[in-house]
Amino acid sequence: MSGPKTVVCPFCGFGCRLLVDPETMKVKPHRGEPNRGKLCPKGLHSTEFVLSGDRVKRPLKREGSRMRPVSWGRAIDEISAKLLEIRELYGADAVAFLASSKVSNEENYLLQKIARLFGTNNIDNCARLCHEASVHALKMTVGAGAQTNPYADLEGFGAILIWGYNPAETHPVVMDYILRARKNGARIIVVDVRKTRTMAFADYGLIVRPGTDITLANAMMNVIIREELHDEDFVRGRTTGFSEVRMAVRKYTPEYAEKITGVPAGVIREVARTFALAGSGAVMWGMGLTQHVSGVENVMAVIDLALLLGYIGERGGLYPMRGQNNVQGAAYMGALSEFLPGYVPLTDERFRKRVAKIWGVEDLPTERGLYLTELWEAVERGDLRALYVVGENPAVSEPNFMEVRRALRKLDLLVVQDLFMTRTARYAHYVLPASAFCEKSGSYMNSERRIQWSQRVCEPYADSRPDWEILTDLGRALGLPGFNYSSVEEITEEYFRLFPSLEERSVEELKNGDGIFLPRKRLHTWEFATPDGKARFIAVEQVGPWERPDGEYPFILTTVRVISHYNTGEMTLRSPSLLRLMGEPRAVINRDDAEKLGIREGDWVEIETRRGRIRMRAGMGDVQPGLIAVPFHFKANRVTSPALNKAGTPEFKFAAARIRKLR
Repeated sequence: MSGPKTVVCPFCGFGCRLLVDPETMKVKPHRGEPNRGKLCPKGLHSTEFVLSGDRVKRPLKREGSRMRPVSWGRAIDEISAKLLEIRELYGADAVAFLASSKVSNEENYLLQKIARLFGTNNIDNCARLCHEASVHALKMTVGAGAQTNPYADLEGFGAILIWGYNPAETHPVVMDYILRARKNGARIIVVDVRKTRTMAFADYGLIVRPGTDITLANAMMNVIIREELHDEDFVRGRTTGFSEVRMAVRKYTPEYAEKITGVPAGVIREVARTFALAGSGAVMWGMGLTQHVSGVENVMAVIDLALLLGYIGERGGLYPMRGQNNVQGAAYMGALSEFLPGYVPLTDERFRKRVAKIWGVEDLPTERGLYLTELWEAVERGDLRALYVVGENPAVSEPNFMEVRRALRKLDLLVVQDLFMTRTARYAHYVLPASAFCEKSGSYMNSERRIQWSQRVCEPYADSRPDWEILTDLGRALGLPGFNYSSVEEITEEYFRLFPSLEERSVEELKNGDGIFLPRKRLHTWEFATPDGKARFIAVEQVGPWERPDGEYPFILTTVRVISHYNTGEMTLRSPSLLRLMGEPRAVINRDDAEKLGIREGDWVEIETRRGRIRMRAGMGDVQPGLIAVPFHFKANRVTSPALNKAGTPEFKFAAARIRKLR
């Protein structure tokens, strides 16, 4: 009887490692980094969805309105032939590939390799829906689009500013680090549009009006600069653009900001001083900052705040906390339409030629491909004819998803490679059964850029296959060079060759340790990843939402996460233990608003925006007047705003809405 296997948890981007017993499939926490013997409920019950009886068992092909079983060989041959036919008729850009934040580095690497060798940069992943705004802001300011420091650094900082992010529910294990920091004397500051679980552990909990984050950040900088609390040596020696920020924030006095944000001027002053005088600090943020039309600017504002105080390197860090177990890895492997692996722009000829040489070709396409959020209009225009989806469910996860479903119906070819017959798979011409996380080996990258190896625990379910094996066969069938892999380790070795910091590292080293940081554990200690080695302050002004409440739609709808649910529910809704913990999803509203509308706890309500309406039960909670907070895991995206920010991320956090009680 073999001992427990070490695997990476398939849920959030924290990157917990699990010990799974191959005989019983029971889970225990790994004692080493990064989770140190801790797990949340999802991690503890993470193998249950794998054992679900409604897994896709064999390849399926649509024949009329029904899906019929087909052999693997026939499925791959027919899919590849159709893809080549579409390329011949309409060009390579008539095909798009959607990568997954759930599959391994190796599998995302292969899919983006297929796309680019096929001749298109139409390769994207759901990072577009969450932290792509962070990537753009970080690239423009500090030169590298990822978290700067390991979790362990949090324990030594003097202050932690948590903005638009609720780790107590979204990354429960990181709360252990935050609470250790607090025990060591750190001041905890939380900024959000509602009273969250995380605020229960904070020294300061600031409730800000939705969409006014830039005003609050600028007001804090106004106080810090006026009172000369900023780090002059750091600003002078390691940054550029400070004078523009100093001028921009002059009008954002605490009194001015109070009128816009709702946060009292005295509280703004006290929090700004507390954060500045801490001596070191982290800024942690989530979707509450990025999922706005001002998402890129929101992130720039909090980066400016950290740079102002020199909170970078050993004295601080920037923590855009990732939501899925390998969304960081998918992006780093090049599953983004504007970047090659490592967030290197397509226009970087030297690196592009390096990648092309490793792949055995002369060059690669250089024009940016379609963002995930741009695919659906391209289908409507007739520009996009085929879509190959690996482990994603855009028919539920996209904003205003009824438009997405209409587009899916119009495709000449839709291939879905997944574990379950998801809502997206229902529209597919072919469904390919993939193996689950514990049925295959591979590497994953967590939010702190730690690459970790995940072992195979058990045999693949029924006739399912690991994604890397399916994609290897697809690459061969398409006639692409370099698809002769016989093991997942060969793919790991290939992507290691792309990155200078990994060239001397081995797969065995990865398998036997607590992971390898890419490119290193802590970024920007001595210089920034910019051409001149200096960080750039970028002044930003308040940017309003795409639509505003009015007499017809007087409320603001925002989406939130809850601890026992996960994304579109395909995994958690198939876990008996998590189902017992969940309870029914509720739209949370302010008690005074509820009283005026005659709504009581548990009543059925209808929430309507200009996109449509949804129905669910109402809950009373600590949300500000005029706000409706709805879990996004189910049907909220039917009515969310389709507006996009500069990075292509939708405004999930702000939509004008109305609500009424159903009788």
